[in-house]
Amino acid sequence: VQLQASGGGLVQPGGSLRLSCTASGLAFDTYSMGWFRQAPGKEREFVAAISRSGYGSVSRYADSAKGRFTISRDNAKNMVYLQMNSLKPEDTAVYYCAVTQIVWAYVDSAPHYTTWGQGTLVTVSS
Repeated sequence: VQLQASGGGLVQPGGSLRLSCTASGLAFDTYSMGWFRQAPGKEREFVAAISRSGYGSVSRYADSAKGRFTISRDNAKNMVYLQMNSLKPEDTAVYYCAVTQIVWAYVDSAPHYTTWGQGTLVTVSS
């Protein structure tokens, strides 16, 4: 299983970015997908997750992401996206995509994810 994240970069406060994650080597639509982030000197934290199709592709967000970020998936392309709007300096971090088959109640917990992408850096600064 491999995950490749992309789309990070430098953006001004209030701007937008869309992160992408391509998955290979797995039955993509049987996995829930998550986005996490890690800022310098901080622990990795949950951002958003989207369930497998059989569970209705429902989504969950961290409080910090609600109303600003949207997670989506394209099962035909084995891809998951994170649209980030109204970005703030505190969103600066390395963003990671990951896969899990854990029950939905635990999708905000990093230890339950089995494979991680390499991360893509998002910097929000003027």
